Amino acid sequence: MRVFKVFRKYGFVLFLFFLGACADKAEEQAVARVGEQYLYPSDISRMLPPGTGREDSIMLAGDYINKWVKQQLMIEKANENLTPDQKDVTRELEEYRNSLIIYRYKNELVRQRMDTLVTPEQIRDFYEQNRQTFLLDRSIVKAVFIKIPNDLANPSMLKEMVKDDSEEGKIELRDYCMQYAKNFEIALDNWIDFAVLNRNLPESINDPAAFLSRNKTNEMNDANYYYLVHIHDYMLANDLAPLEFVENNIKNLILNRRKIEFLKEIENNIYTEGERQKKFKIYAESE
Repeated sequence: MRVFKVFRKYGFVLFLFFLGACADKAEEQAVARVGEQYLYPSDISRMLPPGTGREDSIMLAGDYINKWVKQQLMIEKANENLTPDQKDVTRELEEYRNSLIIYRYKNELVRQRMDTLVTPEQIRDFYEQNRQTFLLDRSIVKAVFIKIPNDLANPSMLKEMVKDDSEEGKIELRDYCMQYAKNFEIALDNWIDFAVLNRNLPESINDPAAFLSRNKTNEMNDANYYYLVHIHDYMLANDLAPLEFVENNIKNLILNRRKIEFLKEIENNIYTEGERQKKFKIYAESE
C-alpha cells in the first residue's frame, strides 16, 4: 500500500527517531494524518516491542500506520453517517467502567480473603457424591509405548523391560529409550488418553475396547520401526474415572462453587451494610 511504501522510503530516518522519540509532540513531525487527526513517531514507538530490529521495526510500523489510517477513516465515516443519539456512547462506557471496577474488586476480594485450601477429604467426598459426573468419555491407560528403529530393536528384551514396574525398572527403561528410541511414552504412575498412544501407532486402532482387552503387550512393525505397547491398566469410555484422573478437575469445581458462594455472601453483606447505614432508598410506585 502507498502508506507503507512512503514509510519504507523514510524508514531509516524514522527508525532513528524512534530510538530517541520526543515526549513533546510539538517537536515531532507527523507520519500520517486523517482529517484533523495526526499520528506521530512517538505514538508508533510505544507499540514496538523492546529490542525490535531495524527491519522489523519498519515493517511493524508500516503495518501500524496502515491500520491507524483505516481506523481513522472508518471513524470519520461513522461520524458523518450516525445520528447524535447513535454516537452517544456515554451510557455504554459508564456501564463498561462499572463492570470492570466491580470485576477487579471481586477478584481482589477472592485473592485476599477466600479460602483456597481444598483437602483430599473434600475432593473424595465430592467425587463420591457426584460419581455420575465423572464417567469417562474416552478410554484411558497406564501404559508404555516405544517406537524404535528395526535395526536397533531387541523385542524379547524390551518385552521383559516394560513388564518391570519397579522404580529401578522404570529408570532403566527410560534411560534405554532416551538412548535408542525414536519416540516413547512411559505412563505408569499417571493416566493418559489412549488417543496419545493411538496417534503414534503405524495403524490407527478403531476399537480401543477390543484392543485394550485383547492383550497386555502389543507389537507392530512398519518398514523402518518396531512398535511396542504394553498396557499396565486401562479404563474404557463410560467407566467411572479414577479419582486421581479427575482430582484437579474436582479441585477446580470445588473452588468455583466456593467462589460463587463467597461472592454471593459479599454482595449480601454489602447490601445489608448499605441498608443499615441508610445509603439507599427504593421508592414505591405511589411515591
